[in-house]
Amino acid sequence: DPILRDELYTERLENGLTVAVLVKPGFRQATGRVAVQYGSIDSCFVDPQSGDEVQVPDGIAHFLEHKLFEGPDGNVADRFAELGADVNAYTTHTHTVYYFTTTDHFAACLDLLLNFVQEPYFTPESVAREQGIIEQEIRMYLDDPGWRSSANLMEALFVRHPVRLDIAGTVESIRRIDQDLLYLCHRIFYHPSNMVLFVAGDLDPRAVVEQARAAFAGRRYPAQAPIQRRLPEEPQAIAQRRRVQELVVSQPIFRLGFKEKQVGLTGRPLLERDLLTAILLDVLVGKGSPLYTRLYESGLIDQRFGFGHAPEVTFGYTYVSGPTPDPEQLEAELLEGLARAREEGIQPEDFERARRKLVGRILNLMNDLEGLSYLFIDGFFKGIGLFDEIPALQSLTLDAANQRLREHFDAALAATSVISPRP
Repeated sequence: DPILRDELYTERLENGLTVAVLVKPGFRQATGRVAVQYGSIDSCFVDPQSGDEVQVPDGIAHFLEHKLFEGPDGNVADRFAELGADVNAYTTHTHTVYYFTTTDHFAACLDLLLNFVQEPYFTPESVAREQGIIEQEIRMYLDDPGWRSSANLMEALFVRHPVRLDIAGTVESIRRIDQDLLYLCHRIFYHPSNMVLFVAGDLDPRAVVEQARAAFAGRRYPAQAPIQRRLPEEPQAIAQRRRVQELVVSQPIFRLGFKEKQVGLTGRPLLERDLLTAILLDVLVGKGSPLYTRLYESGLIDQRFGFGHAPEVTFGYTYVSGPTPDPEQLEAELLEGLARAREEGIQPEDFERARRKLVGRILNLMNDLEGLSYLFIDGFFKGIGLFDEIPALQSLTLDAANQRLREHFDAALAATSVISPRP
């Protein structure tokens, strides 16, 4: 990329695996990540081998992520530790990622990573043990105010889409998971054609590609068409206007969300819409905006007030959140401020300032391996490239921003989640 002067090499192997290498000369640290296009919303799909539609228990993608670390010889994390590397993993609504970071023994770490994600090992005993661990995790979150605030908003915004369900599943759903289901999901989703390997550091791309090819060489993968995922029809309307739950908190926690009207976008259109939303959030409720200043000075919000946007292919939403002494008043003022902005539009100078700020933020990310890796993987399965953001930002117009403002920040598609103190 001419602006960023980083070199990204990508190659698709014969088995369908995409290998992407971001060369960062002079970097001491290196990272390797395997991402699988398999997340918590993928609980209904067609088995490519049999053609049968399969429905699996909620939480299985996350369960599988936990279980893959355990092989016949113990936990693979111990072997990474012996090499002086950190290893971890996470599951989102749409994908699962396994990653390590290290300053030496990169090749040995990469071999370890590529092998353990391809070598499932499940026994009835180890599955039962994991059910106990995840059950505790789920129960812990049931009383976590921040977590509940977010989960309740999802249930209010979405009627049927599985994004309304917890990524970890429920205590009931994970009890239905067994080793056969885990092997089935691994066979279907952990196929090289449904995965990407991303590495970044001061590395030789050819050597990385050859190492990946060698790691998969001894394994036979039948050719597999893209997996057909089945999602329920989601109405455009929200499920519920307001959710209130009482928990042990010193002050109410407030969350206001706006549901995306149009789903199914990928690539550049999805990216542009995401960037427009980021610009609008900064102009409308970012620190320094008139609305933020007014809410802050009146004591309705504090420095913990935040906002975000989830731009996925099959769902999307925008939220603002934070603790507040008066959730009703905060909601009224936010909705009123946003309604006024929809009528008046944002000003050219505010649009430009927010756009420049976003360009700066993206350029700063270029020296952050963690941030770059996240950006690459988050975009990859949506058809968005690592260096697409700056050209997309430069093509945005004030008209497009005001159109997005009118279309998205619609009170008819807004829902509120409040966690209030137990009396």
